[in-house]
Amino acid sequence: MLVKPYFRRFKPISPTFTMAIRLLIVDDHSVVRQGIITLLEDEADIEIVGEAADGVEVEEAIRSCRPDVVLLDLTMPKMSGIEVIKKVMPAFPSVKVLVFSMHNQVDYILAAVHNGAAGYLQKDTSRAEILSAVRAVSTGELYYPPNVSSVIIQNLVKTPMVKSPREPVAGGHESGASVWDKITSRERQILECLIEGLSSKDIAQRFDISANTVANQRASIIKKAEVKNTAELISLALQDRP
Repeated sequence: MLVKPYFRRFKPISPTFTMAIRLLIVDDHSVVRQGIITLLEDEADIEIVGEAADGVEVEEAIRSCRPDVVLLDLTMPKMSGIEVIKKVMPAFPSVKVLVFSMHNQVDYILAAVHNGAAGYLQKDTSRAEILSAVRAVSTGELYYPPNVSSVIIQNLVKTPMVKSPREPVAGGHESGASVWDKITSRERQILECLIEGLSSKDIAQRFDISANTVANQRASIIKKAEVKNTAELISLALQDRP
C-alpha cells in the first residue's frame, strides 16, 4: 500500500508568505504523480504533503497528511475517484476535491460535480491552470474551465431540478418564492454571471470588486435559495428565471 508523505527540498519563503496549501496527489500511475510533483514543488504557496496510488488509500492518506486539497484521478483500481468523492470525502468536509482526469465525457463530469467536486481538470491542462485551480478551490471557490462549465450548464438547462409545490405561509407570502425575488440587485448580477459560467476572478474583474466579495455574495445567494451548492443554485435560477 502506498500512502506516502512527500518531503520536498528547502526553498526560500518570502516575508509575505503565510500558510501553504497542503496538497495530496491521488493517482494510480507513479509517473503522473511524479510529474505533478515536478510541476508544483517549487511553488512557495503549495506544499505537496503526500501521495496515494488508489482510492482505498485516500482515507488513510488524508488522516496522516492532513491536506487542504486532494488532486484526484477518477479511473483507479479498487475504488474509483467518483466512489472516493461519494464514500470517503463526506468524512472530511473541510478538504476540497480537485478532479484531475483524462475523461471529458459528460457522465464523468456531472457525476463528479453532483457529488461535490470543487473543480474538474483534464490531464492535458497547463501548469498555469493547475496552479489556478489548486489555489481557487483551497479558498472555497469552484473551478470549472469553460469546457466543463459548458457541460454543466447545458445539462442543467436540459434537465432542470424538480421543485416541490410551493406552500403559502403566514402573511400571504410563499415559502417557495423565486430565488430572483430573494436576492439584492448586485446578487442578481452575480447570479447572472454564474449562469454564464464565469469564474469568481472573472466576476470580480467585471465589477471591480475582490474575489472574496464575490465568494461572500455567492454564499449569500446559495443560503437565500436554500440549496447546497452552485450547481443546484444555477439549476434553480434557470427554472425560476424571470
